[in-house]
Amino acid sequence: MAQGVALHADTVLWRKLDRPGHEAARLVHHAPFWQLGGTAVFAHERGPCRLEYQVVCDAGWRTLHAKINGWIGPRQVKADLYTDTARRWIHNGQQVPSVAGCVDLDLAFSPSTNTIPIRRLALNPGERAEVRAAWLSFPDLTLAPLVQTYVRTGDSTYRYESSGGEFVTDLEVGAAGFVLRYPPLWESETGW
Repeated sequence: MAQGVALHADTVLWRKLDRPGHEAARLVHHAPFWQLGGTAVFAHERGPCRLEYQVVCDAGWRTLHAKINGWIGPRQVKADLYTDTARRWIHNGQQVPSVAGCVDLDLAFSPSTNTIPIRRLALNPGERAEVRAAWLSFPDLTLAPLVQTYVRTGDSTYRYESSGGEFVTDLEVGAAGFVLRYPPLWESETGW
């Protein structure tokens, strides 16, 4: 991505609700790209974790590439993800056929990537959409397909469902598309 002047930036700070931890994220528009970056620091059964990420989307909110690096307990981790024009996903240099065709990336450790389909779908209240995301699991950081459903239930609320209804929650979303409340996992501390 070419360096340029950021035309617009939004930020958020989340607190984990299910264990000690925080995440800060920033969404920047470098026309024609959107860049979502952040750092999550939280406790995990294997010890403390620190994960940094950068996700780049095109003007239509289709994920182009992402980089994740940090540590989970004593283990250093890294994931480099790319898509080509045919929506084939490459993970650390290896093609992952099971997620071919997926438009969205979902980072299992972060609420930030819900912003991408929320912005891309631009649902009106009462509308519903199903997407198939490339889900980066935690803590092993492998890619797998994940069917997700978003239903816009109000001006700033969505019903989110994944894993065929095994996980369902009501999201509150801010003006930038960042999730402000994601029970039982995350809550914004900034309210922006």
